[in-house]
Amino acid sequence: MSIEGYDLLVEEFKFLLEVEKPKVASEKLIAAAQGDRSENADYHAAKEKLRFIDKRLFYLNSMMQKSLIIDPCEFPHARVSFGSTVKIVNIDTDEEEVYTLCGVLESEPENGLISIHSPLAKAMLGKEVDDEFKIQLPHAKKHYEILEIEYKNIFSLKKNIRTKADFSFH
Repeated sequence: MSIEGYDLLVEEFKFLLEVEKPKVASEKLIAAAQGDRSENADYHAAKEKLRFIDKRLFYLNSMMQKSLIIDPCEFPHARVSFGSTVKIVNIDTDEEEVYTLCGVLESEPENGLISIHSPLAKAMLGKEVDDEFKIQLPHAKKHYEILEIEYKNIFSLKKNIRTKADFSFH
């Protein structure tokens, strides 16, 4: 994962732990003080929010511990590697496509950001300009040639960057 991707995970983790969880815990206490908990919708809603927050915190913590942080700008990108933006051409149809190889949590396939673990990315890894490769898809086999390899910052290409507003549980 890129440095920016890791920083975003840490930011969300801190926000949930330091802001959102205490706020929802306070809501739960206020709702509990209103009386009978068995029919108290506010109490049950706050309790459910806390459960979601705890699950998300557990997930984020796990991702942060397992993450391998890579700064792709340090690679020469003469060969396809993590962080490379690659222009390829489908040899059969002559259609050009552009993909950037990134971490699983940073991927946005609809915007050309594909996971380093995807079949297409795996097929491109280590290849140079003018190299050809084939990839077997469920319904067809595709044949590509690499036209260009360059480095572009992954987060400058992202369209869906999560913000603090996205971190909250409504």
